[in-house]
Amino acid sequence: MQSEQAQHVVQAASPGGRSGRWQQRVAQVLPPFALLSALVAAWELIVWRLALPAWLLPPPSRILTTLMNNLPVLGEHIAATLSVTAPGFGLALIGGFALGVLIDASPFLRRAVYPLLVTSQTIPIVAIAPLLVVGFGFGMLPKVLVVALVTFFPIVVNTADGLQAADRDQRRLLEAMGASYWQLLRLLRLPAALPSIFTGIKVAVTYSIIGAVLAEWIGASAGLGVYIARSLRAFRTDQVFVAALVTSLLTIGLFAFVTVLERWIISWRDES
Repeated sequence: MQSEQAQHVVQAASPGGRSGRWQQRVAQVLPPFALLSALVAAWELIVWRLALPAWLLPPPSRILTTLMNNLPVLGEHIAATLSVTAPGFGLALIGGFALGVLIDASPFLRRAVYPLLVTSQTIPIVAIAPLLVVGFGFGMLPKVLVVALVTFFPIVVNTADGLQAADRDQRRLLEAMGASYWQLLRLLRLPAALPSIFTGIKVAVTYSIIGAVLAEWIGASAGLGVYIARSLRAFRTDQVFVAALVTSLLTIGLFAFVTVLERWIISWRDES
């Protein structure tokens, strides 16, 4: 009994045990947290020492106070932004994945569409968004389309490239056994492409909130973009920083959610 207890203690203290994993997590989180804390403290000190006006550069303490005081109003704007982000990102996810599979299935489409996709990223979205508002009005549709356009490219490119990463020997074996393209896709190529696909999704999800804010800035009645525009007109720089902080937190939360989903799906695939 004592030997078993000692063995459990050794395993818990080993690098692969619980304490070892906890130490690794702390080692990963501590440096950026310490650096961020130092930057915030320096920011507060500089504003206090130079007596900078709040409309020019508010201190972090004032930004935090503004955040707490404006939580009810921010809740409404956050809900409006997420109501645009979700359908826009969903549209980009479905369309990007489908087009990525079609590009992989057809060499002609890859040669014809892939260059156009790359070229489309050279057009600034701030030039397209007003045209969408003019064409579709100030409803939800143009804002959803802006989010979809911002997030579409990384999904389709990573899907198309990831499907090319399957093991060639396994592919030849399945082809020799008479497997069709869709059987190859389901049994081999799609599972092998999952890491690349999720990389594209994680990149796209970081753009989704920013795309929604940009669309709301151009034309909307509610949302974080509207909150920022109104704050700028009122010279409430502290509220602008609050909106930037909330946008960052929402983006980090969505990125973390996709990361957890990726680990769960890939672990389920490996077990299968």
